[in-house]
Amino acid sequence: MGEIEDFEDVARYPVSDTVRDEMFALQSECAVVWSTKDGWPVGVMHRFVWHEGEVWVTCAMHRKRVPALRRDPRSCVIVSSEGTSLGGDKTVTMKTIATVHVDRAVKDWFYPALAAKMNPGRPEGAAMFEEMLDSPNRVVIELRPVKVISYDGALLFEAIARSRQSA
Repeated sequence: MGEIEDFEDVARYPVSDTVRDEMFALQSECAVVWSTKDGWPVGVMHRFVWHEGEVWVTCAMHRKRVPALRRDPRSCVIVSSEGTSLGGDKTVTMKTIATVHVDRAVKDWFYPALAAKMNPGRPEGAAMFEEMLDSPNRVVIELRPVKVISYDGALLFEAIARSRQSA
């Protein structure tokens, strides 16, 4: 294989499912993107839990994203490895379908999961955070991936190194 000349086709270097799962366990924030009534994309950073192949976040019911996602559940989630022990240059972007939950059963598993993720090894901190989350006007948003686009920069650089060694 000769030297790699096309650095633009990075689709050949996706994040593996194993690396994605590790990255999602290590990373605590993601960007959630939706569309406004007039079609503009808007996004905010959220703390999240990756659970059974879906991203889960929470916010107050009065936040504009709640009626927007109920109106048009097409959304997007972006997670980066930046700031984790994996280093940077890994991203996972998912086209998602959002479902807004208000039911107690979802809150009962999600709040402890998020509180534990945000307070590793600190049960008192997790308990305080969980108590803060459990307010009457809070919703949980499930973001189910329908398409995944990812990039692992380490794989690209490994391919470049291999191609130069064989040249």
